[in-house]
Amino acid sequence: MNEEYAYGQLRRALRHAGAGSARAASWRAVLDGMADGTLTVGSRTPVADTPAWVTLEVLHGGFASGRYLAEAPLRQDETDVVRSLPDDAPGTTDRERLNLHYLTDEGQAVLLGALAAGTYRIDLPEDAALATVAWLLAHDRHAEALDLVAALRPLMHRLRMTPRFEAAPVPAGSVVKLASVGQVKASLRAVITPPAIDTMRTRLRERPLYDRLVALWCETVEGDLPELQDDGVVTGGWPCRVWPEDWAARRTALLAETEGVAAHPRANFTRLRAALVACETDSRALTARDVGWVRRALANTIGKHGAPGSERRTALREAGLAVAARPTRAGLADAVACRLDVYPDDGGVPSVEPVAADVDGWRVPESLVVKVTRALEAPVEELVARNVITSGEVLAIVLPQITASLLAANIEDPALSALYAHTYAAFRRRRGLLLLDLATQVGFTELPWVAALEPLRAHRRDHAEAARKTLAQTTMLALTSFPQTILPNPLVSEFVTLAKQAGASLPLVEEIAADIFMGTFTTKFRDAAVVASRVMAGSLYARYYDLPETWPEETTNRWGRKVADGFAKACKDRAAEAHRGRVSGVAANGTVLEQSQILTTHNLAVLADGLGLWDRLAPLAPDLAARALGWALHRTAVPTTDRHAALIAVKNAAYAWRQGIFFLSFCDTERQWTIVDELRPRLAGTDLGPAVDGLAAVVAGYRFDADGKVQNGQRWLGWGGGLSG
Repeated sequence: MNEEYAYGQLRRALRHAGAGSARAASWRAVLDGMADGTLTVGSRTPVADTPAWVTLEVLHGGFASGRYLAEAPLRQDETDVVRSLPDDAPGTTDRERLNLHYLTDEGQAVLLGALAAGTYRIDLPEDAALATVAWLLAHDRHAEALDLVAALRPLMHRLRMTPRFEAAPVPAGSVVKLASVGQVKASLRAVITPPAIDTMRTRLRERPLYDRLVALWCETVEGDLPELQDDGVVTGGWPCRVWPEDWAARRTALLAETEGVAAHPRANFTRLRAALVACETDSRALTARDVGWVRRALANTIGKHGAPGSERRTALREAGLAVAARPTRAGLADAVACRLDVYPDDGGVPSVEPVAADVDGWRVPESLVVKVTRALEAPVEELVARNVITSGEVLAIVLPQITASLLAANIEDPALSALYAHTYAAFRRRRGLLLLDLATQVGFTELPWVAALEPLRAHRRDHAEAARKTLAQTTMLALTSFPQTILPNPLVSEFVTLAKQAGASLPLVEEIAADIFMGTFTTKFRDAAVVASRVMAGSLYARYYDLPETWPEETTNRWGRKVADGFAKACKDRAAEAHRGRVSGVAANGTVLEQSQILTTHNLAVLADGLGLWDRLAPLAPDLAARALGWALHRTAVPTTDRHAALIAVKNAAYAWRQGIFFLSFCDTERQWTIVDELRPRLAGTDLGPAVDGLAAVVAGYRFDADGKVQNGQRWLGWGGGLSG
């Protein structure tokens, strides 16, 4: 299956980008590695002879290509350092010579100076390795430094282990940004003007030249100017009958001005200019047919736009020039990007308004303001309110900026604290691997240079309380801003880190992909289910989903980890409701995994209970429930022709339905009835009448039978048959 997926990605890359694309080369490397055994898909150490801490290139789906991201060509500044080294400097490669140089007194002084001044940037976690060695040696922690060098030494010939020596902002703590100034500038400068718009603007600017061409020919007309009648007949005088004395000079000047003006071969402009080329002094070089075309061209343009110098033609030209004078979206984008040049590329902006202010009186389009706002440094709540953070996934992108500062606050030395924060931020940018057999992603403290610093982190009570407060605030923000979506895995990972920093034992669980599910769960899933059964006992949620009242203590060891076989069996037994004899393979896995989310409330009960959020959630519950349940109905009413997209839509809608029922559980019965009744007018375009009827029946005190039915209603599940079928 993994090979089929990789082949599919390679074919897609070849189709869209060609055989020479980097993406195609990466997927070809995946397939080659799987074939020769140098890549083990599903392992936390997928590349042969490679420690888990090495940052790998990870492609879509969690596949490692085998490439080390820190194995990069030397930058120019690095090349200059290597060239300055003695000829007998140790090392088999330039990278190794450079890394070993930074273990010398001279190199250590450079690293320590950068740490003290903050003039360095950590792009990848490995960039912090030798700077950590330098700090340890400078503070007489020689044993830790030697152990760290021993861990790094086997890869010094390949990996960059030093930072960029340039100023970079320290993670701000209470404020975050979604994108850096440099990223926003690149996005702005990538805005282009469509060719059709460019052509239109050029022609509008050239219209005065065309008018002068028409006027010059009109001076040769004897009598009334030509006019085009409704039947297509041209009336009025003929051109080429009168020749002004300065004709030749004016003709020559106009031909020079119109040189290179592009127009359609059959356009009036083209015909009039071609005729002008042939009439140096008079029309002897023109045939009667040519003169007829000139006459018709004049009639066409006079009929459409008015005679040269007329009020009508003048008004049209002024309007056209006004349009041409307006700055394009690309021009405004470039002007805004230039304003950003005064800010550090790695930083953010304290305010959007000065950057996105009018440009020479022209308003900056909202779409460009949105781009700038991505670089705004502000509290997370403000970015959510400004619609910069639009989902839990986006929230997970910015949260490490806060977590980094909280973790680093436990280190007293300011320089080391900043290095720790930079390293954590870089680590959180690593992409997760596809993992099987209950394997876990590499943890931050597994990086050898981070592990060496862990004994220096004093777990102070005030810092733990700050982490707990941040976790509670972020949880409330996620639940109240996006009540219809489950907490995405990256956000769960960040919550786990914050919980550990806070000293809180919270069994937070990730969403497991149905196509890699191995049929069992770690014990934290059972622990989360125990919490859910306890705190949700007797609630609408417990009745709707028939939560067990108790859970047996039943664990075994598998793949070197404790697993919850009893919990897995409960999920499989409960999934029979969705099977109905029609579900197999990935879909069957999906039905089991959905039950695991139901039984654990997918972290909602654990977070609300562990962080004491009940009092804060209760007054908000009616609104959150109405939004989540309404979103579920709306999502299923959106048409789609793609079968996979339709299945994903149903699954996500059912997950939103579950979240809504969780929040609805904290409303009194009267409010529950009100919300259910408000759902009925929104059923148009859906087949969810049985879902609403089933919810209403449970509110009324009824329970679903073994098939998930009650009266005219049915329990809504996202996988398998029934409402999702």
